[in-house]
Amino acid sequence: MRRDEMKDVPQSEPFESRLKPLWTLAQDGDESAYRASLAMIAIRLRVFFGRRLSSASDEVEDLIQETLLALHLHRGTYSSEIPVSAWVHAIARHKLIDLLRRRGRREALHDSFDATDEAMHPVVDADQQARRDLFSLMSLLPHLQQQAILLIKIEGLTAVEASRRTGVSVSALKVQVHRGLRRLAKIVRAGA
Repeated sequence: MRRDEMKDVPQSEPFESRLKPLWTLAQDGDESAYRASLAMIAIRLRVFFGRRLSSASDEVEDLIQETLLALHLHRGTYSSEIPVSAWVHAIARHKLIDLLRRRGRREALHDSFDATDEAMHPVVDADQQARRDLFSLMSLLPHLQQQAILLIKIEGLTAVEASRRTGVSVSALKVQVHRGLRRLAKIVRAGA
């Protein structure tokens, strides 16, 4: 479905039937379709998180932004065989679980120290912390560098596989990875 045909899709249509054509255009590089699909997703996320976090409504907007960032960073992992809404829901659910875990740990700080049992101490997942830090740093990179590093260095695709997936030449991907890693190293050195 072309972008100009999207105007004809009634708002009463199910969410997926309105989102999928936009997301497909976005995946093909249409920036306005990308912005429109993220706006639709944000509205849906506001309802999803709002229902589950009615007692912590101040966290809803932060969670929406975290989810949208994760969608942006993992955009290359989306497979057209699955519904976009299911893919978004899975990422949103993981973000909600992360928040609830963080919140549980934070709220546990208010318990009396004497009443704390060793078995109640949370286990810190170092891999998850490192992954969160990495994606936070990567968000400072341009999109092409993020995508190249994500596919080649994090997902472990070969440059040829990443090229097939993105349509970017192998040499351009290698250059983006090199520049992105060099930029990340500068950022880390500057922050240390």
